[in-house]
Parts: sequence; C-alpha cells; structure tokens
Amino acid sequence: MSTLTTCHRAKNEQEKETKLTLLYIAVAFAFSVAVRLIWYYQFSGYEPFMFNSQFMINTNDGYYFAEGARDILSGVSQKNDLSPIDSAASRLSAFFATVLPFSFETVIFFMPAFLGSLVVVPIILIAKNLKNLEMGLIAALLASIANSYYNRTMIGYYDTDMLNIVLPMFLLWSIIWAIKTNEDKYLLITALDILVYRWWYPQSYSLEFSFFGLILLYALIFDRKNLYNYKLLALMMFAMLNLDGYIRFPLVLAIFYIFKQERFERYIYHILVASLALFFASGGFEPIWALLKLYVFKDAVSISEQGMGLHFYSVMQTIREAGQIPFETFASRISGHIVTFVLSIGGFVYLAYRHKVMLFGLPLIGLGFLASVGGLRFTIYAVPVLAFGVAFLITEIARFMPTNRLKILSMTAFTLAILYPNIAHVREYKVPTVFNADEVKVLDELKNIAQREDYVISWWDYGYPLRYYSDVKTLTDGGKHDGDVNFPVSFMLTNPQQTASKMARLDVEYTEKTFKSSDKNLSIFSNIEQMTKEYGFNDTNDFLLLLQTDMKLPQKSRDIYFYLPFRMLDIYPTVAIFSNINLMNGAVENQLIFYAAKTFKQEQNIVNLGQGILFDLQKKTVTIGKESVPVKRFVQTTYDKDMKLQKNIQLLNHAAAINVVYMSNYNTFLVLDEKTYNSLYIQLMVLEEYDKMLFEEVILTPHAKVYKLKI
Repeated sequence: MSTLTTCHRAKNEQEKETKLTLLYIAVAFAFSVAVRLIWYYQFSGYEPFMFNSQFMINTNDGYYFAEGARDILSGVSQKNDLSPIDSAASRLSAFFATVLPFSFETVIFFMPAFLGSLVVVPIILIAKNLKNLEMGLIAALLASIANSYYNRTMIGYYDTDMLNIVLPMFLLWSIIWAIKTNEDKYLLITALDILVYRWWYPQSYSLEFSFFGLILLYALIFDRKNLYNYKLLALMMFAMLNLDGYIRFPLVLAIFYIFKQERFERYIYHILVASLALFFASGGFEPIWALLKLYVFKDAVSISEQGMGLHFYSVMQTIREAGQIPFETFASRISGHIVTFVLSIGGFVYLAYRHKVMLFGLPLIGLGFLASVGGLRFTIYAVPVLAFGVAFLITEIARFMPTNRLKILSMTAFTLAILYPNIAHVREYKVPTVFNADEVKVLDELKNIAQREDYVISWWDYGYPLRYYSDVKTLTDGGKHDGDVNFPVSFMLTNPQQTASKMARLDVEYTEKTFKSSDKNLSIFSNIEQMTKEYGFNDTNDFLLLLQTDMKLPQKSRDIYFYLPFRMLDIYPTVAIFSNINLMNGAVENQLIFYAAKTFKQEQNIVNLGQGILFDLQKKTVTIGKESVPVKRFVQTTYDKDMKLQKNIQLLNHAAAINVVYMSNYNTFLVLDEKTYNSLYIQLMVLEEYDKMLFEEVILTPHAKVYKLKI
C-alpha cells in the first residue's frame, strides 16, 4: 500500500511540476511579446512608418527574405534575380502568410516578436532539468528582453535572428538532457535540432562544432567509458556534415536505427571516426574558417588571390555591428547593466560548479564574447546562458529567507531590479523603419516604370528594399557587397557623370555576362578585372582613364536607373572609400573633403557648422581647423510651392577648391571639394544638374530621385 501511495505521490508531483513548467513558459512568453508591443503602441498611427496602412519592417536584411516569400506566394521568380525562394525564413514566412488570416506585411512585421519569444521555452526546460524552475522563469524573463536580444528580435526586426538564438538554445537543452538522462530519444532530438538549425541558418557550423568539441572533452574527462556519449557525438557529426539536408536527414535516421540495435555497439567507435572523416572530407571545416576570417581576422583591404591580385576595400571595416565595442556597451547589451553582467558572470561560474552540464553553454558565451573583436552583433549569443547566472544567484539568496513569503518577495524584488534597465532601454529604443513612407512611394512608382530585368543602381544598404518594392535587379545588396562589387558602384556615385555613366553600363552588362559564365562553369574574377583585361590593359588605373574617352561600350541589353535618396548624404564618405583606392597596390588616394552639417549656429556673418568648421558669409571663406580657404561656389537650393527645385549658384573664386551648398529645405550645409561637388550623386540628387545626353529624369522628390541612363 505504501508503495502505491509513494508512486501516486510521485505522479502527482510530476504533474504539478509539468503544470508549473507550462505556466512559467506561458507567463514568460506573454511577457516577452507584451514588451515588444511597446514599439507598436509608441508609433501606432504614425504615417511615415506605414505604407498602404501597414507598418513597414525596420531592418534592411528583412527585405531579402520578404522578397523570397513574396515570390513564393506569387509563383514568379526568374533566374539570376537572387530572390531567396529556397531560404528557410522565406519559406516559413510564406507558410504563415498562407495559413494565417493576416496580410503578408502584418505577418512579417509581427513574426520576430512571437518567434523570438520562443527562447523562453528551452530556458525553462533546462531549468526544469536542474530542478530549479524559478531560476528558469527569472532567466527567461531577463533573456527575452535583454538589450541585444530585444534589439534583434523586436517587432519589425524581420531577420533570421528571430530564431538564431532559439534554435541553439533548444540544442543546448537537448544536449543537457541527453547527458543527464542517457535516453535514446535525446540522441535523435539533438541531431534533429542541428538539422533544423542548419536549415534555418546555414552559418551555424561554428557553434555546432563548438558543442561537439565540448561534449567530446566532457566524455574524455568525466565519462570516458559511457558509449552513449560517443553515440551522441557520432549522430551530431552526421547531422553536421557539409551536405544537403535531404542527404543528412535519412543518414541520421539510419545511424540512429543502428544505435538502437545492441549488436552494433562494438562498432560505435568506428562509426564516430567515420563521421569525423566524412565531416572533413565534405569540407565541413571550410565554412568555419571562412567565418573566422570574415569577423575575427578581418583586414581593411582584401586582396584577390587570383588573377591580377587587385586590392579592394573590405566592407567589414564599415559595418558598425562588426566593429569593436567598449566594455560598458558590451556588458549592457548582454545583461542590461554592468552590475547585472558582473553578477551574471559570477552566478554562472557558481551554477556551473553546482551543475557541470551548464558548462555546455560555454560555446554560446564564447561566441557572445567574440563581440570584443567581431562586433556587437555577437553579444546576442551570450544573453540567455548568462541570464541563468544572475537568476541562479537570486534563487540562491531566496533559499536563505526564513519564510516562503519573504522568499517570493526577494525573488520578485531582485527580478524587477534586473529587468528595469532592459525595459527602460526598450522604451527608449525607438528604431525607425528602413524607409519612410515617402521614400517607399518612390520605389512603388518605380515598380510601374522599370521592368523586372532592369537594374537600379544605388548603395548596397538600399539593395534589398529596392528589389522588394520595385521588383528590379541591383548590383549590390546586403549580402553582395564585397570590395570588388562595391568598387564600381562607389565609382559611379562619386565620379563625374561622363565616367560614371560608362561604368554603369559596363558593370551591368559584365554582371549579366558573369551569370552566363557561371552557368557554363567558366572562371570569372571581378567585373573590374574582366573589363581591364578585355579592353587590353594590364593596369586597372589605365582602364579607368579610358572611361574619360569616347570608348566603345557593350551593347545595351536592359535599362539602368539610378536611385539617389537624400539619406545617402549621411554615408557619402563611406561610399567614397570603396573607390578611393589604387586597385593595383592598395594605396589610398587623396582624402575627399565632405562635411554635412544639419545643426549649425549663425552669429552675425559667421556660420558655425560644428567640428571646427566656420563659414564666413562676408569674406566667402571656410575655416577648417586653423586653415582658412576661399570658397569657389556658394549654392543655395530650395523647393518652390510646386515642389520644383530652385538653385542660386554664385561663382565666387575660379581658383578655389572648396564649395559650400546650403540646402534650405533640409536645413543642411554641405562643404565639398571640387571632385565631390562634380560627383554624380551631388549633381543629380542635390542639384538636379544632369547631362541630358546621358540621363533623363524619372521621379524627382525631396526624399529620393530616380534617373534613367540613356546609353
């Protein structure tokens, strides 16, 4: 009778624990989603962030997956349009848009809030394994809204990040439960976690390999004779092979079936060795090394290892999220506050001491700490694991409280204390949409003018939105922006119209030529190298000089448009960097003079533009630092009541080399050298001075301007 009573009591306890687990998951999930709705209510009804009465997303890369989902739903996709119709994010988005009773724009806008909040599930399940559900709830509440995790899974941040932490946390959960229980089902669950993670995020190699290495180390040190560990390692490795998923999935199922048969246990070591051999034979380590070179061993200038060995400026030097960050920012992004971060570190060490399985979270922490050299984008990985640390300290303090009421009060108070800085961050983090409504209206209008095979040239930051809203081709975008691709586009935007127009026709036709050569498996280097060779030069500088002559251009195969937004003024110096380089030796050319002042102060005849730059209205000079130089031109632009641009150009000094432009409607002063003043971007966007033999105006608004190339 006592045995039956004990079993019944144990069953009741288990049911109670399961209900409590589900309750905590529901509470944490609802909290995470609710916090993400703060942005929605802050901007509810704000028209500049809406298009066709729908909120727009607030991340550039999201338009890449939106394009793929759009094309899946429409069933229209052409070869070489680079639409990601096979990507996991696009497919999942198209599925949700099909089964849910909401518009496509609504689906992709809210997806990050709901999918990103799923991170609370593995966190609480891990805590359940450690018999500390309260720790799991606190960790889930903190991790779900910690600064960097919120930033990259907030409402509208439609990108792969909405599952990029959720999936490895599920992988960590399955690994911990596998090691703790040695149950066969977790062998398969772990392998399937890897398959799904790789399907969603193909760059998951490094983290998967880190988990594998740590489990191997654990097995050799703490549990060497346990065959289960080697089964787990072998299945993980087969799931990690650098092969298509449709090959790895049945292979994993076959190996799992073999491991279920006792007669094959003596071959486990052989199978593990075979899996390792296949991993390296399939090129499994190459993607890992490629990512390390991209984010850790990055150089300012990349050198082509083939062909002419041209030198190009590396895009990683210009991406803020890939740059080094100060410690205070690093700590705040992971935990919300430096104090919380320090407590999290100490708490995790203590937690790992009490529960060694938490050491399997080290790969996530390590990848998060890679932010010190790889950039702030990596901090997101350390968030959920370190959240366990401070949550564990809170529950440990509560254990010493004399009454249950004080225990609950202490946990509540400390939890609110660590959540407050993060909620304050959410309230202040008012991220705008990628484009405002007026800019998108230009792209929507362009969609009805340009054909799907036409190219629209702009900087890579705008590539994905251009493809999504205008349904056209682009030369550069958020995934295609290496130095060799950026060089021609930078050259077009920052050089005079005569040379820029020729480069535009050349780069577009050579890009199409590259697609055809790729289909035939022909070796093609950068477009600029192909141009140099085919026009009979061994030095790219000589070829660039040819652009100033009446050279023969490739036959026109499609139309080309230039999209020139006002917002590009903010990044013009960055755009110019990519073509301000000697491709033959990597030497940086003369530094341009470009300064845009949107806040300034006038005292009598002196306009203080900031940063030590003064414009003397009477003497017509500009003082930069301690040097005062004459102004060649002073230009003032304004829009009349019909929104037509009017210009007043005063030529002051033929011999001078500095120009000043006052864009009155934008309340912006520009200080420019002569080359920048004559650049395609300044002439066409700022001044609307275009060569009618080369260009024709298509759409002209204060927010963005579109011109069509005639040659």
